[in-house]
Amino acid sequence: MSEGFIDELRSALDKGAVLSGGDIDARYHHDIAGNPVPKPRAVVRPRTTEDVSRLLRLCHREGVPVTTQGGMTGLVRGALPNANEIVLSMERMNSVEEVDASAGVAIAQAGTPLQKLQERVEQDGLMFPLDLGARGSCTIGGNISTNAGGNRVIRYGMTRDLILGLEVVTADGTVLKGLRKYIKNNTGIDLKQLFIGSEGILGVVTRAALRVFPAPVERQVALCALPSFGQVTTFLRMARESLGGELTAFEVMWNAYYRLTVERVKGVAGPLPTHHPFYVLLEASGSNPERIHADLEKLLETAMGDNLILDATLSTSNASAAAIWRIRDSSVELGRTFPYTARVGFDVSLAIGRMEEYADTIGSRVRAIDPQAFAIVFGHAGDGNLHVNVHHEKTPDKHDEFERLVYDITGEFGGSISAEHGIGILKRPYLKMSRTEEEIETMRTLKRALDPKNILNPGRIFTV
Repeated sequence: MSEGFIDELRSALDKGAVLSGGDIDARYHHDIAGNPVPKPRAVVRPRTTEDVSRLLRLCHREGVPVTTQGGMTGLVRGALPNANEIVLSMERMNSVEEVDASAGVAIAQAGTPLQKLQERVEQDGLMFPLDLGARGSCTIGGNISTNAGGNRVIRYGMTRDLILGLEVVTADGTVLKGLRKYIKNNTGIDLKQLFIGSEGILGVVTRAALRVFPAPVERQVALCALPSFGQVTTFLRMARESLGGELTAFEVMWNAYYRLTVERVKGVAGPLPTHHPFYVLLEASGSNPERIHADLEKLLETAMGDNLILDATLSTSNASAAAIWRIRDSSVELGRTFPYTARVGFDVSLAIGRMEEYADTIGSRVRAIDPQAFAIVFGHAGDGNLHVNVHHEKTPDKHDEFERLVYDITGEFGGSISAEHGIGILKRPYLKMSRTEEEIETMRTLKRALDPKNILNPGRIFTV
């Protein structure tokens, strides 16, 4: 890539769209985990879909690789540029263009932060249900590229379930105008599905038509302490039966996560004692406040009478609900209280009935390598997604060994090595534990067809 090519990009786009040299801020080559890489050759910040098309058309002509960036909240090194890549930052394409309350649709550009979209639709009495701890930084395009899950999957599904249509620019600059605003559309292959969860390797999402829903009038949050994981699963079944569609979230925290978050994360307060084996955060929401409150209180009373839960607290205001959610949303802050070089995080999914055995197996095998190492486990129990963080401060040189160990165990349990974070580069060596060779080769076939020069996020998910 010559300096002449950078100048050509500057001529093709508006002033200030192309950054190079000392103008490239550290945020373009660091991610949320603090991973640094060398500066990219340039950072391009388009304002329109036409800008993206012009950029990719030029990069395709010259065979210049491009890494697309959103909020840089990923944890699998999917958005960090490799050597000689250009960064395509979507930060200036950040508008919520339309909210159609009657159709239940919002149109947003890919660089729109999730929280910005949530707050905008709230003005019309609506809710975009996708929600996760990085809501203030992560972008709609990033959510789409990883098929993000988050806290409300148990009721609303993954990002894939919230997409009506996409506008996408392919590697050669072709614009696919699939921004349709209706659910039923049986007109051949549903092309949008190719790009959801594909981590930007098949095309660049520029705009999305998103499903929005009437905002619940009431949202109640409970935090419960339980004596065993068996009782957690029984409580989940009871909550599904008692609350039905009112059940919005069901999050589980092993003792270590709850206790250490309360002890180590500034600003987090624990409303329950920290000695219980398991904690469940349960959220119910709906249009009838009296019924929501009564149903949740009845559930807790029944569960406590059946000795399923040991203790519980129920939110009394939006502030108290937010304080309870703060505990569950502080996983990144908790991780930062430990040395970066001696911790490794995992995002897996598996059968709910095997979660306790899985966590116990990880704990015992981790201690066999380093008696002082330990695992912190928490996650979205209602949809089979666990997050596991292994800490090994005394053995930082064994990072790769711990990583292989957890993925091996995940394979043994028939789980997925990535429930919602994607594969990126960090999980690429382990993809074969969750996908067959035939499936991976089919992915490569799609990549070769849509990106024959391999310029879009090359090396993510798999190599071609």
